[in-house]
Amino acid sequence: MTTIDADAHSVPEVQLAAEAAAPAVTGDPALIGLPSFIVGSVALGLVLVGYVSAAAVGASLPIIIAATGLGLVIAAVWSAAVGQSAVAGVFGIFAGFWLSYATLVLGLTHNWFAVVAADALHTQGLFLISWLVIVGMLTLATLRLPVAYTVLFALIEIALVLVLIGTLQQSAGTLKVAGVVVFVFAAVGVYLFFSSASQATGGRALPLGQPLVRA
Repeated sequence: MTTIDADAHSVPEVQLAAEAAAPAVTGDPALIGLPSFIVGSVALGLVLVGYVSAAAVGASLPIIIAATGLGLVIAAVWSAAVGQSAVAGVFGIFAGFWLSYATLVLGLTHNWFAVVAADALHTQGLFLISWLVIVGMLTLATLRLPVAYTVLFALIEIALVLVLIGTLQQSAGTLKVAGVVVFVFAAVGVYLFFSSASQATGGRALPLGQPLVRA
């Protein structure tokens, strides 16, 4: 009986020791988050510049849903696990952007939301205006970060403005310019990824610029 009692008391101690020895979650979530964001941006940019016909607006959705949306959700969870609240917030917000974009396109093309054809244009405008507010908020929130992040969000804001104008005016030329801006902010994302990858492989971070607000 004494042996059984001793064993019973030792089990929790063994579990506690195992938990204490378990390594904490570490790493850089940007190594998943940034490539996920970049690949969706490239796919969207190709749609905007007319690489596929206007009828093939859903061509980018397999990448946006299965790679960008899912990848950003994973990156957001990883960021939260390592205590990077701001990074988790950014990745989570952009996961919402890309997944809601995919839902909008699928919903309008399959009549999921009972939006009549006459309202489809302003439904897209509603989507873009709503996200303009959020991305503008994020741009201002990054003023204390290295300027590369502020540039990234500012370019996304500019692209959204151009897409809004091009959509409401039904201007293919404006949408192509928006596509070029998308490629530019994707390139900024590539630079940020190289900075994270350099650190992850034992190198130094790339120069990201001084914050615009230092107070």
